Amino acid sequence: MGTLYLVRHGQASFGADDYDRLSERGHAQALRLGQYWRERGIRFDAVLCGTLLRHTQTLAGIVEGLGGEAPEPQALPQLNEYDSAALIHSVHPAPLPAPATPELYRQHFRLLCDALAQWMGGTISPAGMPEWEQFRGGVRGVLDLVRQRHAGGDVLLVSSGGPISAAIGEVLSTPPEVTIALNMRIRNSAVTEFSVSPKRLMLQTFNSLAHLDAPEYAGWTTHA
Repeated sequence: MGTLYLVRHGQASFGADDYDRLSERGHAQALRLGQYWRERGIRFDAVLCGTLLRHTQTLAGIVEGLGGEAPEPQALPQLNEYDSAALIHSVHPAPLPAPATPELYRQHFRLLCDALAQWMGGTISPAGMPEWEQFRGGVRGVLDLVRQRHAGGDVLLVSSGGPISAAIGEVLSTPPEVTIALNMRIRNSAVTEFSVSPKRLMLQTFNSLAHLDAPEYAGWTTHA
């Protein structure tokens, strides 16, 4: 039986004009995760990655930490994140100030959670985005690929909170409100593990930051 390691990207540039770029902390988180796995002798038989810049930058940091030893990644747009700006605009068309204060930050995520619930329920269709069932189906297809082709190996998958929570929802059959709650809790560079057999996937760990569990990494935990 193999293991699928689902990794959320390192800290990106929340609140900036271009979110899709790792911060200095995000690069450090990714590098540290690769080093942690290298210290424990973990090697991967296959690598899957979304096509967003924050995904490829995170993967590059992990591979550097591993000492450069990783298979050629398979780029899969099904692992790309939903468009949070389009979702929020669907439920709040008026311009919003940048989330530069704790209250504005909370408002941003309240609106996002509301929009996610409506998108999943089929009551909104954000511009430029697939329907929820199509998004979910893309994630399901990736899980099927892993189960069919890599059941006996260890697979690294680098993505975002939305696809990872959708993957957990597929494995655990969670209702939309639970999938959203899981999504909001996945931390930057956190690892979720599924055991993989040809017939099924099973959740083993969720949202782990074991690679940051040392005093020198205090303060490295981030969520956006």
